[in-house]
Amino acid sequence: MRLTINYLLRALCLLAYALALAKLAGLLPAGSFERAPLVAGVLLALHAAELVFMFKHVRLYRGALALSVLLTLLFGLLHWKPLADQHALASNRG
Repeated sequence: MRLTINYLLRALCLLAYALALAKLAGLLPAGSFERAPLVAGVLLALHAAELVFMFKHVRLYRGALALSVLLTLLFGLLHWKPLADQHALASNRG
């Protein structure tokens, strides 16, 4: 259930970015989704702040660090929080 919600929220983040790009490219009708670029910009700014303050958790990703940084910029805590939880669980076991 938790994983399903995480993926749903990730899809909503991607939708926000897609709407912002479509609006900036002029693909959406005038007067619709006027704030989509602002919402996407705020999301990216918040996620950039998360990247700075939660970098110790971002580093826990088993893949490339650059990919983890990108995923954090796109999804924020939806990316690094499961990594932190998994690390805490492993630390408590061992």
